Amino acid sequence: MTDWELAKRIADVASEEKAVDVVVLDVREMTVLADYFVIASGRSTIQVKMIAENIEDMLLEEGYRALRREGFNEGRWIVLDYGSVIVHVFRQQEREYYQLEKLWAS
Repeated sequence: MTDWELAKRIADVASEEKAVDVVVLDVREMTVLADYFVIASGRSTIQVKMIAENIEDMLLEEGYRALRREGFNEGRWIVLDYGSVIVHVFRQQEREYYQLEKLWAS
């Protein structure tokens, strides 16, 4: 699976879990951190955790393991690092506050 296909697959799983405002940002020209950011929101900490857990479960079944994962304890901003694709699952309030889309808009 290409990096783009991986990012798109993650976005699809987030959408299936009723994530809000799912976007894939191409950040290849802006950073060496990753090629793509997938950003999604949940309406509660429980939903944020469920979205992230389902992404992890789906990717494990397909042979992908996160290099790093942060934020599960609080459930307000969870980051899953798959190397070329970094997933950000926010609670809606945190997403509005940090505005990653504006920060990384090309």
